[in-house]
Amino acid sequence: MDDLYREVIIEHYKNPSYRGYLDPHDYAFADSNPLCGDHIEITLRVDENNRVSEAAFQGHGCAISQASADLLLESIIGKPLEEVKHLDKDYVLDLLGLDLGPVRLKCALLSLKVLKAGVYGLGEAPDSLVE
Repeated sequence: MDDLYREVIIEHYKNPSYRGYLDPHDYAFADSNPLCGDHIEITLRVDENNRVSEAAFQGHGCAISQASADLLLESIIGKPLEEVKHLDKDYVLDLLGLDLGPVRLKCALLSLKVLKAGVYGLGEAPDSLVE
């Protein structure tokens, strides 16, 4: 089963559907993982019902961080912002479908940290956002 999930991660890394930048956008935030150099910036548009209508990310880093961003953005299209604010690390780990060690966990959760900091309108993205 892990091989299937690895294939999904490689596919989203090599051919991301949500790579880009939305201009104009309603929400934006960027952050980096200083331990490995991964960087992600997420931009969102919301509709009149406060649901995510479009999402994009740009950045660089390992396959886990970039695939995680693509999978996460794919999963939030159509969700209300209030629901997005309550996503947690288990949500992202379920999307990835792999058990990850502590170092790779930070890579996988960077996109969630960036997303939540953006929708909460924070100046900095604390690690506590992904608990």
